[in-house]
Amino acid sequence: MPGTNAVRAEDLRFPPPADLAENANLTADAWAEADADRIGFWERQAERLTWATPWHTAHSWRPALDDAGVPAIPAAGWFEGGTLNVAVNCVDRHVAAGHGSRVALHFEGERGDRRTITYADLEREVNRAANALTDLGIRRGDRVVIYLPVLPETIVITLAVARIGAVHSLVFGGFSAEALRFRVEDTGAKLLVTSDGQFRRGVAVATKSNADAAVASAPALEHVLVVRRTGQDLAWTEGRDVWWHDVVDTASPVHRAEAFDAENPLFIMYTSGTTGTPKGLVHTSGGYLTHASWAHWAHFDVKDDDVHWCTADLAWVTAHTYEIYGPLSNGVTQVIYEGTPNTPDPGRHFEIIERYGVTTYYTAPTLVRSFMSWFPEGPQGYDLSSIRLLGSVGEAINPQAWLWFREHVGSGSAPIIDTWWQSETGAAILAPLPGVTTLKPGSATRPLPGLSAKVVDDDGIEVARGSSGYLVLDAPWPGMARTIWGNPARYREAYWARFAAQGLYFAGDGARYDEDGDIWLLGRVDEVINVSGHRLSTIEVESALVSHPAVAEAGVTGYADPITGQAIAAFVIPRFAERPDAADVPGWRALGASLERELRDHVAARIGPIAKPKRILLVPDLPKTRSGKILRRLLADLLEGRELGDATSLQDAASVDAIRRILEPSGP
Repeated sequence: MPGTNAVRAEDLRFPPPADLAENANLTADAWAEADADRIGFWERQAERLTWATPWHTAHSWRPALDDAGVPAIPAAGWFEGGTLNVAVNCVDRHVAAGHGSRVALHFEGERGDRRTITYADLEREVNRAANALTDLGIRRGDRVVIYLPVLPETIVITLAVARIGAVHSLVFGGFSAEALRFRVEDTGAKLLVTSDGQFRRGVAVATKSNADAAVASAPALEHVLVVRRTGQDLAWTEGRDVWWHDVVDTASPVHRAEAFDAENPLFIMYTSGTTGTPKGLVHTSGGYLTHASWAHWAHFDVKDDDVHWCTADLAWVTAHTYEIYGPLSNGVTQVIYEGTPNTPDPGRHFEIIERYGVTTYYTAPTLVRSFMSWFPEGPQGYDLSSIRLLGSVGEAINPQAWLWFREHVGSGSAPIIDTWWQSETGAAILAPLPGVTTLKPGSATRPLPGLSAKVVDDDGIEVARGSSGYLVLDAPWPGMARTIWGNPARYREAYWARFAAQGLYFAGDGARYDEDGDIWLLGRVDEVINVSGHRLSTIEVESALVSHPAVAEAGVTGYADPITGQAIAAFVIPRFAERPDAADVPGWRALGASLERELRDHVAARIGPIAKPKRILLVPDLPKTRSGKILRRLLADLLEGRELGDATSLQDAASVDAIRRILEPSGP
């Protein structure tokens, strides 16, 4: 990467390629258009969808404080009075427009099995599933929990639930029985959809046994619908359990869709944290689909011949918006992949990109950093020339990973659409426009047209350029979660109470403005380390570490220190091709000792002496959620010998065990 030694990666600038700018869906005028009439702008985006009944009120809003300054539960409405069917917008209308032969899904199983499904195929399958749901007694407003791996059936049943006006809640297929039980009982689900098993890292893993344990005491549950995937033996409860092939595959492929109110609940998305019970965020239909469809079209500059791949598991909100509702509402061809990215080898994703000619590839920074460690010089022997846009999601991407991604996966020219958003926001809030924005490695740049975000201080006052603070949204938006399922008071307290007087939404992220007014994410505010009164972002320190050539990935946390209040600990995954076996504790300790001084000095040079980690440990892996986020609080728990916080979303428990063994001889 020429020039990166002389100039810091984050100081580099990449204007849009001329050919992309010339043919982009949006120009810089989009911001002025939206600023002139924000509600009118969103009405025009809603008109991209097919509505059965037009709305009478484009937007209504009740803030967290009423006119008398009395606390209130915030309430938003978008496109009120309008009716539509979400599944029709994602499937039927494309078939009706003559695009039934267009491929909707290329499915790649972990074992190498493949299926290609056109929009006409998808319409028939969704209709069958909708009829089967109705036969099982599911009606408008009923909740359906979906506990499946990444399969075509997962998308089919999700759309079928939406088609009949019911409410879906997808749960990651690797979650424990206890995590699933909470979601089944909290939603009051009448139906659970699961599989006999799933393929994970080359092994057939049982799924239904977890499902059985989860629903053993679920009072509202009536049926468990089971997809046959692995052919494993399984327990069966007559009268409750039904096979997919018995009730869905035999159902009629014709279904008459009903239109539902724009504010009809579409899905419940559970967030998991380290404290408290998960929050079930409720997203509705018209506003969410408008935001999801337009954002996907705008910041991925969607073209008719695109082959889109969002690598998220279908249970995450990233996949809801950028793997189900956004791309399908825009009639795009997609890839979905069942397995892990290094099964059977680390090049699996690149093989898939080449096979299907993927044009837009949207993934998490943690996977990019894994690719960096697997392919330091870039993937060799794969044709990635089809890629025209790359995307990043899940957490702030460090500049070195950004540059590697662009150089080695994007052929040195593909723009990286670095997006900031949350389960709560429904779709992207901050993201560059590929034909307009000059890109900065590590920055999601600015709010998309029609959206507004600011960086503010403790009093809710916008900070000056070059300053840090809290990232807030200062105007309601169509994709926003409307409430927390069964607990609207918690919705107010979690997101609106802190800046209620200013009418600001705050979900816990710190950020800073650069001198141009672009926004840089600093991570969760509860992931800020206070060293002798100096507040340091974990992401800043992690980015400094990853800029060292020996570091593939780093997780940084604070821990109690009697002198400085908090000290910095860094858990580092090395980039070396040859490294100790995961169980070789002495080898990892020795490797850490050999690099500790060099890495501490490197951080001091990048940020300042105050940012030097007091402890640096080299580790084989980091504890991450299944969506790829580093669970930094678990690192702090391990350091301080506490009982681990909520670990239900942990991807691999072995990562925690390995770190614990490396830490055992001495405490902080």
